Amino acid sequence: MKTKTFLLLLVSSLMLAVGLTSCEDDVYREPTYNGLVTVRYTESEVLYFQLDDVRTLYPVNMGKGNLWEEGQRALINFYVVDEDDMGFTDAVYVNWIERVLTKSMVESKGAENDLLYGRDPVEIVRDWVTVVEDGYLTLRFRTYWSGGVTHTVNLLSGVNPDNPYEVEFRHNANGDLNYYVGDGLVAFDLSKLPDTEGRTVKLTLKWMSFSGPKSVVFDYCTSKASDGRLSVEDLRVTDGLVE
Repeated sequence: MKTKTFLLLLVSSLMLAVGLTSCEDDVYREPTYNGLVTVRYTESEVLYFQLDDVRTLYPVNMGKGNLWEEGQRALINFYVVDEDDMGFTDAVYVNWIERVLTKSMVESKGAENDLLYGRDPVEIVRDWVTVVEDGYLTLRFRTYWSGGVTHTVNLLSGVNPDNPYEVEFRHNANGDLNYYVGDGLVAFDLSKLPDTEGRTVKLTLKWMSFSGPKSVVFDYCTSKASDGRLSVEDLRVTDGLVE
């Protein structure tokens, strides 16, 4: 996936959100929402979206089928409708949906990490889409790129033998570092981490920023339900994030 797509996705999301809330005052419109979701299917192949650790959405205008891969993270804009919710939290009409780059973690290779995964700098952005939920770590990150070169990002496990819940974000710009500043969005499946068995642990994310090594700490539990998405104020962080 070209990194330019990430930036366009974020910009178009904001533009659509603004457009959808600037309708004529004398026309009633259902409230619309932006959501970061995980694509799921029931055993009978009914598509639904996991909005957070407890809430699920049934898209009435998307129906059955497997055009979307199970476990794919996505950004959606939707509104709630008064229709059969099929047993999910809400029935919704999806105005638009955009895939988010979704990847598995990779194992740290120690001294070979720089060669294999790169060490080009990024900043992690403090934002509603920088979140741990539904078994995924989703990150909005910021760096330099031209849009004509494919950047590679990975999340490394096994970086600290004394702490399996310490992970590292790696960025390989493939030499594309002298153009404009732009943001990307990526989600990592955390299923390779040890099961916390109901405990809430500290998940430490480390990365190389433009001013040196940084870190951020999230609360993480493999299976514990929460009452919704963590807000920016609820993120358990060091001073590593940028606005």
